[in-house]
Amino acid sequence: MSIAREGYSFVLASFLFAIAITGLFGWIWAVPFWLIAIFVLQFFREPDRTIPTEAGVVVSPADGKVVSVSEAKNPFNDENSTRIAIFLNVFSVHSNRIPIAGRIVEQKYISGKFFNAAIDKSSEENERNMIVIRTENGNEVTCVQIAGLIARRILWYVGKDDEVARGQKYGFIRFGSRVELFLPPQYRVLAGIGDKVRGGADIIAETSEAN
Repeated sequence: MSIAREGYSFVLASFLFAIAITGLFGWIWAVPFWLIAIFVLQFFREPDRTIPTEAGVVVSPADGKVVSVSEAKNPFNDENSTRIAIFLNVFSVHSNRIPIAGRIVEQKYISGKFFNAAIDKSSEENERNMIVIRTENGNEVTCVQIAGLIARRILWYVGKDDEVARGQKYGFIRFGSRVELFLPPQYRVLAGIGDKVRGGADIIAETSEAN
């Protein structure tokens, strides 16, 4: 397991501060600061993942708990879709991964509020970043990073016309968030509400078509 590059400065600063408090005031006073340092370390952990290679499958774009599976309109093309919403708490791995291979045909950042990401209202009112991935056979899948009550920074490293691979890391959301996936009707959802999923590793949907 490694540390996400987004967390290098946070991890280093928290451990250096804990070490300094230990040296100045002793272990008793330093215990809370060591606990904070350990929390920061686990928050920015980035475990290795084995990416599924089966044709036609969609992997989870994030680690977390599936809080909603519902019919919805794709926010980009307004087509009927199935929306899978995944909530990430502060103990989840926060790297975001590409759910399906293809080319990014749209990308849009929207500033907004910071409601609790566990509730559906966050989907339409919170700060978010959206990408649309078009597969080789023309299917379009939309993936949305949504900031939460504590999360105040969405990071993404892909843009329009980029070719992306299934399971590829493409972004990060700091300190609690939500990721939503909009799938066209030909995809069959395998994940259910309450399921714990791992980004890039767990298959959450499939289609009989080759992606």
